[in-house]
Amino acid sequence: MLKSVCAALIMTLLPVTFASSAPQDPLFNAEGYRSTLYRSPTPKTHALARTLEPQQLLELQQQHADVLLIDVYRNPWLRGHFTLQEEHNNLPNSLWLANCGDGSLTAQWMAYCQQHVAQATAGNLAHPIVFYCRSDCWLGWNAIQRAHAWGYHNLYWLRDGIDGWAQADLPLVLAQPAPVQ
Repeated sequence: MLKSVCAALIMTLLPVTFASSAPQDPLFNAEGYRSTLYRSPTPKTHALARTLEPQQLLELQQQHADVLLIDVYRNPWLRGHFTLQEEHNNLPNSLWLANCGDGSLTAQWMAYCQQHVAQATAGNLAHPIVFYCRSDCWLGWNAIQRAHAWGYHNLYWLRDGIDGWAQADLPLVLAQPAPVQ
């Protein structure tokens, strides 16, 4: 009788044990990148970067005139062309690396992102880089993860991105994505 009670208890708890030992978050892929619902609330900070407000970014730019600003706002790619229908504005002196914050990148897009970052930093892994998108946007968060995986370690996140910059009454400029080579 005791054996059958124990067996029943084990059979009841076994699925719970396996379910809790293998958490699956459908919002993130196996590599840890947010892979869906990019425009949704983000964490307040990023473990691999210093989070900035617009005024803090201005101060950083005064300290490091060469700080690299990278906008990772998406721009659909179809038949060899970017196809965003509306104008896109970003922070002055930014490099727009469209789609580099996507959760999963093809080999072509990975090369596009990595080559442009390497060229803009002259391969200096300590070069200060600020990633951004819009407010409530995971693309900048993903881009930081990716840059860190490439070895960059002086990373910043303008969490509210273009929207926070505009709300601070700071100028935006018309942008074009870096060319795909």
